[in-house]
Amino acid sequence: MAESEGSNGVQFFEGVEKLLEIWFTRTDGNSKQCDLRNIPRQKLESLLKIVRCEVISFIHNDQVDAYVLSESSMFVARRRFILKTCGTTTPLQCLKPLMLLVEQYAGFDEVEDVFYSRKNFKRPDLQMNPHQAFEQEVALLDSFFKDGAAYCLGTVNRDCWYLYTLNPLEGDNKKRHRGIPEPDQTLEILMSDLDPEVMAIFTREESSSAAEATQKSGIEKLVPNMMIDDFLFEPCGYSMNGISSKNGCYMTIHVTPEPDFSYVSFESNVPQASYKDVISRVLETFQPGKFVLTVFANKTSPAAECPRELEKTSSFGDWLRHDIQYCRFKNYDLTYAFYSKFPS
Repeated sequence: MAESEGSNGVQFFEGVEKLLEIWFTRTDGNSKQCDLRNIPRQKLESLLKIVRCEVISFIHNDQVDAYVLSESSMFVARRRFILKTCGTTTPLQCLKPLMLLVEQYAGFDEVEDVFYSRKNFKRPDLQMNPHQAFEQEVALLDSFFKDGAAYCLGTVNRDCWYLYTLNPLEGDNKKRHRGIPEPDQTLEILMSDLDPEVMAIFTREESSSAAEATQKSGIEKLVPNMMIDDFLFEPCGYSMNGISSKNGCYMTIHVTPEPDFSYVSFESNVPQASYKDVISRVLETFQPGKFVLTVFANKTSPAAECPRELEKTSSFGDWLRHDIQYCRFKNYDLTYAFYSKFPS
């Protein structure tokens, strides 16, 4: 992974990712022949140059193409595009060329939904334009989307999470969403201050290969029956994508193990009525000092009841909840929560 300059002789790296997810449709409703996977690989690689990262590895099945990048991951499904990048990458700079590629090769002509989110950066001063401040990111997004709405959840002076999404007026919304939406959900766990012994697994000193790190850490057991594509960086750092052949679901994990700025992200859209077991397994695996938890679910998702469950979950073992917030958007419900470990 690319490094940013830092102090104490250790090169600082910003593990916190910028996450962009866009759903596409057609204004005439005739999108059966449309597919984002028709965009040529070479064109996607040129797009990633603008973002300042590159493809390291690739797996796919009938439902999704999954790319491990030099800085995190990209997932391309029929009508959903996900780009998740860490370090000093610039994902919002690729919006204009992406829209042109989508129209030219995939056949879609309208954006149905957008989600751009990130945790607060440890070193925002090292980011590149427009990512040094959320206000700058919002201004750029607003230049593309007329129904955009920006939010900040959590404590602004400590750990918080930013979100930009479309929240159109009722009348506009009916035009955009035809019929019953397909079930959709996303769980994200953004972890900081991790156990040094666990983090050591994700270094070349401790693991000779990505497969060894995946097996030693227990990552392969977090969401069973996933085809795993993993990569261990030099001298440290780890990324993995997993995709399910059964339903096209994905999971992705990224590890920045250096003790001064350790960070791990876990994300998956596996449909479950309860995420408690998955969350507990992730926490036991990585042992964070604190974490931000977000769950998105639309009305047709099996996870639609998750907000109520999380409201009742004031702790996960040693991790106590400090903060919980709930947002209802036109098509999705979102729960944000912040937990930290009480001193043992």
